[in-house]
Amino acid sequence: MQEQDVFTQVGVVGAGFMGSGIAESTARAGIPVILYEPEEAALRRSRDRIDTSLERAVAGGKLDAAAAGELRDRIAWTTDLMALDGSDVVVEAIVEDVKVKGKVFRDIDAWLSPDSLLASNTSSIPIAQLASWTQHRERVLGLHFFSPVPVMKLVEVVVALDTGADAVLRAQAFAEAIGKTAIRTKDRSGFIVNMLLVPYLMAAVRMYEEGFASREDIDTGMKLGAAHPMGPLTLCDFIGLDVLYAVCDSLYEEFKRPEYAPPPLLKRMVVSGHHGRKSGRGFYEYSRARVGAAA
Repeated sequence: MQEQDVFTQVGVVGAGFMGSGIAESTARAGIPVILYEPEEAALRRSRDRIDTSLERAVAGGKLDAAAAGELRDRIAWTTDLMALDGSDVVVEAIVEDVKVKGKVFRDIDAWLSPDSLLASNTSSIPIAQLASWTQHRERVLGLHFFSPVPVMKLVEVVVALDTGADAVLRAQAFAEAIGKTAIRTKDRSGFIVNMLLVPYLMAAVRMYEEGFASREDIDTGMKLGAAHPMGPLTLCDFIGLDVLYAVCDSLYEEFKRPEYAPPPLLKRMVVSGHHGRKSGRGFYEYSRARVGAAA
């Protein structure tokens, strides 16, 4: 790795499930992280989430207690967005709302060094649209991680219309530095994985909605018949039905193809608060202990 690709500090905006996972993976690679949320309560939940993850890693023999302690010490939690100044990379991982994300990009772009990368973990919003809020569009790109981040090895590097070649190379170097495999994709809704995955998941939802087969048989069919590690309806619950609905909406808006349209059942589950594992109910019901582990 060349000197310009040495990462001395990474900033993460958003201390939810994904942001906390990105911070943990980065700290695991020995890189200091500053994790931002405007509310202290969200930071407390993030600290608890990472502590639980590290406790499981120690109990499973993946980390010793000393290494887990050092990893946690490399993460700083803050309610001050300006504390991310000096970061080589800032990764945004907040709500899938372009206006909320856009304002964050505008604010960070105003003071972040032009040499630093400004990335979004969005799974559905065009990177070019986020870059339009900034003055340094050449350093804006997508770094789409997968859940749970400490376990999943893939990162999609999303190259927008104005993203510079150097930014792409540095983003790939960052992904590799934290132990991930980077794949490159153009900036269109769904990128690579979701564009292929969503039609499959929505076909399973429609199959269940129409009463064609039970949820258990749909999932068992794909696990035992196609060697998938989990069935499609279980995977929907794991991803989050609200997240999937937003991705479906984005894909359908961009391509107008029926396989991307969210089925009526999915919309009704989302508006009813049945978001999957994180809410305790989706296509399946989950105990509080399992919800706590997944949240």
